[in-house]
Amino acid sequence: MRSSDILIVDDEVGIRELLSEILQDEGYSIALAENAEVARQLRNQARPALVLLDIWMPDCDGVTLLKEWAKLGQLNMPVVMMSGHASIDTAVEATRIGAFDFLEKPIALQKLLNTVQRALKYGEMQINTSLSLDKLGRAEPIQELKRQLERVLKLKSPVLLTGESGSSFELVARFFHQTNTPWVEPAKPEQLADAPLELLQKANNGVLFLPEIGQYGRRAQQGLLFLLAKLDRFNVRLVCSCSRPLQELLVDPECDSRLLSALSSVIIPIPPLRQHAEDIIFIAEQILSELVESKQVPPRRLTTAALNALRQYDWPGNLEQLRSIIKSLALTSESDEVDSAEVNKVLAQFRHEKPVEELGFDFDIPLRELREQVERRYFEYHIDLEGGNMSRVAQKVGLERTHLYRKLKQLGIKFARKGAED
Repeated sequence: MRSSDILIVDDEVGIRELLSEILQDEGYSIALAENAEVARQLRNQARPALVLLDIWMPDCDGVTLLKEWAKLGQLNMPVVMMSGHASIDTAVEATRIGAFDFLEKPIALQKLLNTVQRALKYGEMQINTSLSLDKLGRAEPIQELKRQLERVLKLKSPVLLTGESGSSFELVARFFHQTNTPWVEPAKPEQLADAPLELLQKANNGVLFLPEIGQYGRRAQQGLLFLLAKLDRFNVRLVCSCSRPLQELLVDPECDSRLLSALSSVIIPIPPLRQHAEDIIFIAEQILSELVESKQVPPRRLTTAALNALRQYDWPGNLEQLRSIIKSLALTSESDEVDSAEVNKVLAQFRHEKPVEELGFDFDIPLRELREQVERRYFEYHIDLEGGNMSRVAQKVGLERTHLYRKLKQLGIKFARKGAED
């Protein structure tokens, strides 16, 4: 995505239009969202270079959306919070979660422009100091990933990277990029339908990276099908990523089956962070070291207890969530050493654990009824844990989506089918 792409999220149309007009006059390209739902959709389609996010919105407040992005590993761009009524505690909480800065309304023109420039510069530094593939770890799942990448490196076929939300898709995709050759990522999926040949010309003899193709609409899918037939002509290596399960896409009526067939020749799964948990300490120290060296955070050190606390978490948002939390810890720690208490306090925001004594099961009822109670509590726990994302719930509980829906209906559990797309 271009460094000039800014997403403005505010429910007040006057403020959206004013900020958009000011920033467009400065040469930035702008996307607008009137609420958190639209902001989610735009974020899922492509990563903006910067988000200006209002705190008070009718459907979901900005801090909650910020926390959601952090949990899903999608907080890999600077976010500047905006509000005319927020307290200092709210601003501190947003910063602790991972917000870059806070602007108080009404926003002074020069303050806005200076903050936008600093945030965009920070975002570029964040990309430039990202972990290299060699620093993803040494565990067997990562070694197998490297072997798979090396086996397909010389092939010309398109590559489809699969994995959970927050996985290191772009990092792995850059394995196929050679120095002094183009690296192109569309600003918006619609460019595939509107200007596919222009994208191929820009990526000539280089790599075209398409993130999250599972979120593409029909027009973008058709553009991608057209583009696939022209890759050889422009000598372009196509690398796509998808965090939606392929089985789900196969039965999705909005997904063109021809597209999955065309991309299925080379599929490389990226292991989730929990599958190589022994690398977490190594990766965490690398992230912190690079943040300090690039002066994004003050000098900090993670204690042994803090590193162990990070290692014991299952990281549903994978590498991007780990990076976001380490940055938050380094920015908010009151001392040079970050201890386990600080780590656990931050991670507690993403946990939904209940004490055993609060479960309240009645062991005097028939076994069949008790089993239903346990199953109901089990599924409700995972739905709550994943924020209603039924795709991730299905992965966690080991059931296909259709079987999961049938089971939830039998147990009388209400759910929203659109949660996976959110």
